[in-house]
Amino acid sequence: MYAFNHLKKNLKRAFNPKTKLKVALLGDTATQFLAIAIKGYALEENIAIELYEAPYNQIDLQFKNPSSDLHTFKPDFVIVFEAETKLRDDFYKTPLDQRDRFSNYKINQVEDYLNISQTALNAKLLYFNYTEVNDQVFGNFGSQYEKSYIYQCRKLNFSLGEFASTHTGLYIVDLLSLQMLFGINFMKDQKMLIQTDMYFSIDFLPYVAKAVSDIIKTQLGTFKKCLILDLDNTVWGGIIGDDGMNNIQIGGLGIGKVFTKIQKWAKELKNRGIILCVASKNTESIALEPFKKHQEMVIKEEDISVFMANWDNKVSNIQKIQEILNIGFDSMVFIDDNPFEREMVKQNLPLVTVPDLPEDPAAYLDYINSLNLFETAGVSDNDAKRTAQYKEEAKRVQAKAYFSNEEEFLASLEMKGLVESLNDFNLPRISQLSLRSNQFNLRTIRFDEEELKRFGTSPYHQVLAISLTDKYGDNGLIAAVFLSRQENDLFIHNWIMSCRVLKRNVEQFTLNSIFSYAKENNCTTITGEYIATSKNGIVENHYKDLGFKHHNNYWHLSLSDYKPFETQITTI
Repeated sequence: MYAFNHLKKNLKRAFNPKTKLKVALLGDTATQFLAIAIKGYALEENIAIELYEAPYNQIDLQFKNPSSDLHTFKPDFVIVFEAETKLRDDFYKTPLDQRDRFSNYKINQVEDYLNISQTALNAKLLYFNYTEVNDQVFGNFGSQYEKSYIYQCRKLNFSLGEFASTHTGLYIVDLLSLQMLFGINFMKDQKMLIQTDMYFSIDFLPYVAKAVSDIIKTQLGTFKKCLILDLDNTVWGGIIGDDGMNNIQIGGLGIGKVFTKIQKWAKELKNRGIILCVASKNTESIALEPFKKHQEMVIKEEDISVFMANWDNKVSNIQKIQEILNIGFDSMVFIDDNPFEREMVKQNLPLVTVPDLPEDPAAYLDYINSLNLFETAGVSDNDAKRTAQYKEEAKRVQAKAYFSNEEEFLASLEMKGLVESLNDFNLPRISQLSLRSNQFNLRTIRFDEEELKRFGTSPYHQVLAISLTDKYGDNGLIAAVFLSRQENDLFIHNWIMSCRVLKRNVEQFTLNSIFSYAKENNCTTITGEYIATSKNGIVENHYKDLGFKHHNNYWHLSLSDYKPFETQITTI
């Protein structure tokens, strides 16, 4: 972890960040050092933050006064930190007969802040949950007494999570998990708190800044999507080629418990939607044997989307995995116990995240968990299907090799496309695709679920969702276009697509669907825009290739000149 002084020096170093954001920071304690840490850490992530730091202890005033500096600033994100010391003071000010409802009052306050953030500021709200410190007024009994401080604090933390789960636009900075990891004495310096009213210790500030940055990155579409595992001494103890299947260390005894825990962690990530792959220097048949036959294996062969076990170097195998998955190297995490292999991947594939594992395998999982590698903005039902979808994709890649003609290959897939409007079922997946898509994303405009609802319910807007199936399986929802009618022109507010289905005529199929909608609504032109980012260069010529004409920074297509494309996709 970077030291606070390193983050502070970042503010004076020369950076050329590609992303610029406006962030407001509001706190009921001194936030000057927290502001420095947040800005300094963001620069490490190639994000420049213009930060408005509200005056001391003016959270409520800044939100509820329409003329406040917060409202004038118009931030993209609002960060609210309220210290448990002040929370305890507020609790003790509450009349005794109302203390059992204290957490409810705080949730109502958070709801007010969220409503103001969304309606007046058009900003996302990051709200810290609370460290838990028992005042010992009731001793152990306080954990079960509804009018005690510790009971209400714990109830409040639970209620915050519950509230955020049903309200998009609110993201909890999980301070409580950091307390569990580091302990309260590391988190705050009691002497400094008394002297300066600054809650966080200097050493802890970078961890807070990382937690904030992790959440913001998910809203910018930066996710880790794939976990690539070495096998020997990483997934199991020992070397399968030397020790044999019956002598590798996994299960409930000794050091085997460590590797079983790692497997359980990887399995849960796979169940959440993270793509699980293997890159191992091994003979494939020998490496696969434990996955097929060992009773103690938690990860099974069907959990692995791409299995690369051969005697090529790890760099080459990770490159092959990337080609099959068609995701960015910066979306990948590679776990390997061997420092030489790790360094080789770092040097040749610098965008891949490669944690430096501790020497002792017993410390692997705690260390990995401390890195918070797989932050997410949300989950959808489609996530659980992701492994099957990528295994099917590997079959398509293999099948393509047997065809010399692209059209014949596409025809052999027997593709079927479904075009739908926004509905309650596809809304979470469209929002997730909007937040996650970076490469095939024409304007890089992102919608959380609440923003998408507001967009989709406008009479002048339409969302078209494209799903695709073929003989190998269901690709799921793979594209979405966000349309705005402006008199006789239909403007493509954004066009996003999963890179898994590139070069399968999905772009042409989608444009045919846009054309049909435009024609039904008496539009005469379709207008699109490409806004370049560091990641979406693959769609630079997207509109040009589809027959649009460029004029005044926009791309235009006349309906009278358009002839629908013939594709290999049958409309359902």
